[in-house]
Amino acid sequence: MILSVADIDFTYGGQPVLSGVDFNLKGGELLAILGPNGVGKTTLLKCINAIHRPSAGIVMVEGRDVLRMKPNEIALGIGYVAQKNGTARMTVFDAILMGRKPHIRWKVGDEDLKIVDSAIKRLHLEALSLRYIDQLSGGELQKVSIARAMVQEPRLMLLDEPTSSLDLKSQVDIMTMLRRVVDEHVIAAVMTMHDLNTALRYADKVLFLKNGHIHSTGPTCEVTTDIVEEVYGLPVHIHTVQGYPMIVPAQ
Repeated sequence: MILSVADIDFTYGGQPVLSGVDFNLKGGELLAILGPNGVGKTTLLKCINAIHRPSAGIVMVEGRDVLRMKPNEIALGIGYVAQKNGTARMTVFDAILMGRKPHIRWKVGDEDLKIVDSAIKRLHLEALSLRYIDQLSGGELQKVSIARAMVQEPRLMLLDEPTSSLDLKSQVDIMTMLRRVVDEHVIAAVMTMHDLNTALRYADKVLFLKNGHIHSTGPTCEVTTDIVEEVYGLPVHIHTVQGYPMIVPAQ
């Protein structure tokens, strides 16, 4: 088991945000966290990464308690892609190379450069590698952030709305690439998402949050119209299109 989350509670300003969140994830599995705005999806990711400190519960990554680990130790095992990423006056290549920082002891080595170059090619960023990241579009910056997380070579990747700033082709490219990385390297990945159809197409499992609690969780094939309606308050139909489930509002 790569990730074990047990009975996570999180309170902000005296108000409960998450309560009793509990799930596990093995290598080779991609989990999508779904639910309406403000339900705690991003908060849950940040609790897993110890950016937020849960008021109760345990997060274990490959048998180690994340909440007791030092930041550099967390960075060696967990790659995190935030929904919004800051910009600075550095090139795309240097920004991605920053992801190797937890592995570098004295200086950047040939292996570090090779890993960065591979990530750049994988995300088709060659033409942008010498551009400054404060000159990039939102979608381009998102790809750079994903590449930076990839070069950390983590056992667990956390991605907050990884396709939110991307055009349709880039969404497919990123999700296909993420699916391949999870499968080939047998890592685990957790992503938050608003696009239910993208989640059902690429994820192995889904976790629906409602009012800070887990409403339901399980394989994507077990998602029903009742679950979606209960979580979002909207009646839907689920059709199969070219072998993939497609959720369509009934209204």
